[in-house]
Amino acid sequence: MSHYDRVALIGLGLIASSMAHAIRANGLANEIVGHARSAETRAIAKDIRLVDRVFETAAEAVAGADLVVLCVPVGAMEAIAREIAPHLAPGATVTDVGSVKQAVVEAVAPHLPDHVQFIPGHPLAGTEHSGPRSGFATLFVNRWWLVTPLESNDPAAVTRLKEFLTGLGANVDEMEVTRHDLVLAVVSHTPHLIAYTMVGVADHLRRVTQDEVIKYSASGFRDFTRIAASDPTMWRDVFLTNKEATLDILGRFTEELFMLQRAIRMGDGDMLFDYFTKTRAIRRGIIEAGQDTAAPDFGRTPPATPTKK
Repeated sequence: MSHYDRVALIGLGLIASSMAHAIRANGLANEIVGHARSAETRAIAKDIRLVDRVFETAAEAVAGADLVVLCVPVGAMEAIAREIAPHLAPGATVTDVGSVKQAVVEAVAPHLPDHVQFIPGHPLAGTEHSGPRSGFATLFVNRWWLVTPLESNDPAAVTRLKEFLTGLGANVDEMEVTRHDLVLAVVSHTPHLIAYTMVGVADHLRRVTQDEVIKYSASGFRDFTRIAASDPTMWRDVFLTNKEATLDILGRFTEELFMLQRAIRMGDGDMLFDYFTKTRAIRRGIIEAGQDTAAPDFGRTPPATPTKK
């Protein structure tokens, strides 16, 4: 299990706060420090003792750290990289948790000094909540954390980071940068865009139907709203920085949708049954892989306590 002396978390939202809890729970660092742009966030982090020290600037936070984790929206990465570059310790590792990798590499790598290792990464874990109070130590347990090393990376530094992430409870895998962005466009980015769109359509209908859409929401729409509750700043940046892959997958989605429209219009029940059977098998595969549960409500709500007779 890898161990860093001082870990600096830049940005103190869900991912960073969960990392702080997991690092402390698993003894993965001697000291955890942090920075957030918002004074309110810094005050909360101090109040709940999320990290050992909270700094007003990112430059102060990274001084002396041997692991720096950039937990800010993709659109803020370049400015942070410029700010921290002169203050990074020789031999330090810098990584990130951005949902897009090519854009992050282009924004960060050119500004960092040669004496540090920039190893991009992305945890495939999260909830619809945000902020320093939202984190918990088990967020990464049995969830994938993709590392996308660069050709210039020292293999020993990559191995050390991967062992550290494993110590957080994550399943760690390596992936090439552009491949990551295509895969994430399929499994995360496009589904989120579709969820935002469906909720937007429902909101329009709600105004017409006097709130019935909200009042009678069944599990399907309820789950759309859960996905669409995610941080709007993060998702704005994701779609602007992973434009090509997302548009490619959206095009494929539109073609599938037209195919289903035709089947419904023509009354082609066999086609619909075969299609739904195939897609249900994918859902079962996700459960078998341990990435979700088949429990009622996907295990997201506790069962009712039986009434004593």
